[in-house]
Amino acid sequence: RHSLQVTASEKGLVVGKLQFNDDDDIIDCTKMGRSGKNIPSYLDRVSNIRSDYDRPAEFILLVEKDAAFQRLAEDRFYNQYPCIIITGKGEADLATRMFLRRVKESLKIPILGLFDSDAHGLKILSVYMQGSEAMSHDTANLATPDIKWLGVRPSDLDKYNIPKECRLDLTENDIQFANSLREKPYIKKRKEWAKELDTLLRTKQKAEIQAFTSKGFQYLTETYLPRKLREGDWV
Repeated sequence: RHSLQVTASEKGLVVGKLQFNDDDDIIDCTKMGRSGKNIPSYLDRVSNIRSDYDRPAEFILLVEKDAAFQRLAEDRFYNQYPCIIITGKGEADLATRMFLRRVKESLKIPILGLFDSDAHGLKILSVYMQGSEAMSHDTANLATPDIKWLGVRPSDLDKYNIPKECRLDLTENDIQFANSLREKPYIKKRKEWAKELDTLLRTKQKAEIQAFTSKGFQYLTETYLPRKLREGDWV
């Protein structure tokens, strides 16, 4: 699809300590407000990816959902913790996956993933890491293998005292999906991920990133993520 210049609509967003050229335009992602910059659907336009700031980006924060991205952008989280924030707004689309890979290759900084605490969130994270099973032929351009799972992990729900009313019970479908994911070779070889899935299946509870708003509007940006980063709490 990509080589025929057939592209999907612009879906992903980026904000934070990143500059790049989009054809003749110089894009500075610290000046994109709370909504961020659309990731160009045709990435051949993108060049000269850099982070030329007094405090350049130290990591990429890959966020599953648009609502969490907006919260982080609105709080200018990237000023306090110099980083680049990217979201595909749910399922991982081609342009966002390719852009993530390009930024990682250019800047050589780690990627930390912030996804819902359920098997579907982990599945989307794994698509960023190794491509989708449907497009296994194009993995070289699309996959970014070394993403760390920062959160929201099933073990976080108790560790951060997420109120019971903010948790959801797993459905039968959720349980089936988690069990099938648990058998995938890429999960089995990541023992910490397998352990988190076991926790999910044992507690039979899931939570969305937005569950943290129950602890206060800025709990995500002022408490949860700073503590995670301080403790190096990713797997």
